[in-house]
Amino acid sequence: MEDQVPEVPLVLVSNAYLEKKASLIRQKPILWEGYERASLLSHEQVELIKAIDKQPANVIQAAMNEKGHTYASLILYLLENLSRPDTIQYVCLMTDDILSANDANASYFHATSKGEQNYPFGPFFKVLESEDEFMALQASKVLTMLACSAPSPTHVSLDALYTWITKKLNSSSPDIVNLVIQELESLLRVQAYRLPVWNTQNAIKELVHRLYVNKSASTPQIQYQIIFCLWLLTFEKDIAAGINEKYDVIPLLVEVAKSAVKEKVIRVSIATLRNLVEKAPAQNLAAMLVSRLLPFTENLSSRKWSDSDILEDINFVKERLQEDFQSLTTFEQYASEVETGKLEWSPPHRSDVFWKENAHKLEEHNYQLLKMLARLLSSSNNPLVLAIGASDIGYYVKFASKAGKNVLQEIGAKQRIMELMTHEDQEVRYQALLAVQKYMHQAW
Repeated sequence: MEDQVPEVPLVLVSNAYLEKKASLIRQKPILWEGYERASLLSHEQVELIKAIDKQPANVIQAAMNEKGHTYASLILYLLENLSRPDTIQYVCLMTDDILSANDANASYFHATSKGEQNYPFGPFFKVLESEDEFMALQASKVLTMLACSAPSPTHVSLDALYTWITKKLNSSSPDIVNLVIQELESLLRVQAYRLPVWNTQNAIKELVHRLYVNKSASTPQIQYQIIFCLWLLTFEKDIAAGINEKYDVIPLLVEVAKSAVKEKVIRVSIATLRNLVEKAPAQNLAAMLVSRLLPFTENLSSRKWSDSDILEDINFVKERLQEDFQSLTTFEQYASEVETGKLEWSPPHRSDVFWKENAHKLEEHNYQLLKMLARLLSSSNNPLVLAIGASDIGYYVKFASKAGKNVLQEIGAKQRIMELMTHEDQEVRYQALLAVQKYMHQAW
């Protein structure tokens, strides 16, 4: 059944684009004897290669069972000492065949690190930097297989691979994007690699951006794979605490789940939201309430699901939100709207009583919330946000301290409200006008 997550092998990278290129490369003969004549390889080395060259998996496996350590060392030697692109392509492909034939074959490559510090990864990192597209893609696949089979992942440094993947996430080719997302899925199953990926410059930004780009255009499979990566990342407390503030993923996950056709996309979205609630409730619950996740989970919990796990996750998130909804004060809800930039006409925005009681709270922590509100007015293009922001400034002025009014002037909010009086949107003009009237009334 398509919606069940299968028990997957160590690394699951299947990509038709890469396989098509690989089958062309397999057909090209490599003249190993030429290397022997040029004294680049010994006769013995050439015989070893020919014994597994273009052979079926069972023959390769028999050779590995007998001489696995020799073959692993030989392959790394070839990568370091030969330079012809067609040969390097072929050696990378041969490595892929060996590692794919049996998960246990990776141990022969890892054993080479005893004699050589940068083995087994170093030679493949060198290939990763190649201008040749196939070589780099194939090296990235091999590096992923080696990384996921490493006996002690905490000692493996894969920064070059993470940086390369980040760059490829930005590729205009869907095939390449698809390949690197699969590699990320495999890598993030290993706990030791989650924080390093999180700390790689732009990695998460590009991943989340792919979800935005793909909201309308992508296949459910790509959506599923990207969110699966986010799900794996959010098992780490530090990541769960920072990911929404940095990348605004909560409203995005809610939106994707609402429009998803496939059950598995909803399931992985809800599972990720559950991680965010479980690992870092303080940082995430308010944003979930602002994104109207509570009514959505109430709706989901009454649907029929083929997978019972999904219902457990939905109910878990729903119950936590219900508890929190009771205890969340109106001011926390208001602050969360400002912090996430998602202003809507919720009751606080229209309540004199709210502003009378809470205006001074916008001045705490060196006017942090007031400055955020002013920033929204200058950075947002959304008429709803501008109208509500202008209204809020008007109410704030009515009850603000003298110092607070001076801060508004200093940060340019007063000037911005004046500008909004000529905005193209009628509601924005109206709210800006009301705010200016309140300014005048408070006699600047």
